[in-house]
This record gives sequence, C-alpha cells and structure tokens, in this order.
Amino acid sequence: MNRAFQALKQVAIALLLSCLTLIFGCAIVSEEPTAQAIISSTTNPDTSLGMAKFTETKDGLKIQAALIGAPQGEHGFHIHAKGSCADGGTSAGGHYNPAGVKHGYLIEDGFAKAHAGDLGNIVVDADGAGEMTATIPGLTLADDYSIVNKAVILHADPDDLTSQPTGNAGGRIGCGIIQSSDF
Repeated sequence: MNRAFQALKQVAIALLLSCLTLIFGCAIVSEEPTAQAIISSTTNPDTSLGMAKFTETKDGLKIQAALIGAPQGEHGFHIHAKGSCADGGTSAGGHYNPAGVKHGYLIEDGFAKAHAGDLGNIVVDADGAGEMTATIPGLTLADDYSIVNKAVILHADPDDLTSQPTGNAGGRIGCGIIQSSDF
C-alpha cells in the first residue's frame, strides 16, 4: 500500500507541475505594448461613442476602432497633434504631422505623402456602429512616430483624402486621448 501511495503521489506531483508549466508558460508569453483612447462626444463628453486600441506588432502599429452610438454615415478618423479634447475637440490641434507633409491617406500613401495621423474614414451603420482595423508600419507607441498622448478625432464628414490641409472632413464630433496601457 505504501508503494502504491508513493507512486500515486509522484504522478500527482508530475501532473501538478505539468499544469503549472502550462499555466505559467502561457502567462509568460510577452505582450506587445498597447494604448487606447475612449472616444467621447465633443458636445457631451459624458457620452461615449466608442474606443480605439493601438497595439505594436512586428508588422507595425495595429489600430482597431469600434464605434457605438455615432451618427450614421462616413466619418473622417484622424490622429491629431495634441492630447486634449477641450473646446469641442479643437484643442487637439491639427492632424499629427511630424514630417511636415501634405494631407493624404497614410495607409496607402505612406509617411512621405500623408500626415502620420491621416487614417481615412470609418463607416457607421444605421445602428450607430462602425469599425476600422489597419496596421501601419512605422507608426509607434514610442520613438519618432509615437501617437501616445495625442488625440484621436472622429469628424462629422468623410475625409476626401486629397483636399489640403485636412481632407474637408468637417467638424469634430468625437475625441479621445491616446493613453498607454502599459505601466
């Protein structure tokens, strides 16, 4: 009986160690740096319109935006130079443009032909929901093209992607400050 108990004890310890290795092994997987912005109405800052999440990946900065309760239609969606949503979002300044280039569509035109904040448009359906996902090489949460402590702006109108200096995207209806999620 003592031998059977010892064998059972060794199997239990091995099983426990295997489980702990699996659990902690999964927990140790390195997480990419992230940031997020809660997008609120510029006319009623207590009203949330959605959020944007920014994740550094090996392919670039992954941007995932999800809107709820936003006005139906196509809306310009940009990163602006300053991390403030005061004064109806106007305190966010102009589009984030560290290279001093003309307005364009960053996802297709790259940093040489578009502002670093020119993310294009989000389409919002009749239920007020809209999503956007893009990965942009070179945009970061640190270093030269960091977007941390900048603002993300949802505009009233679509960005035509060509008009200077802002794409005729209209007024600012939503704003959120991009804050690092890493401590």
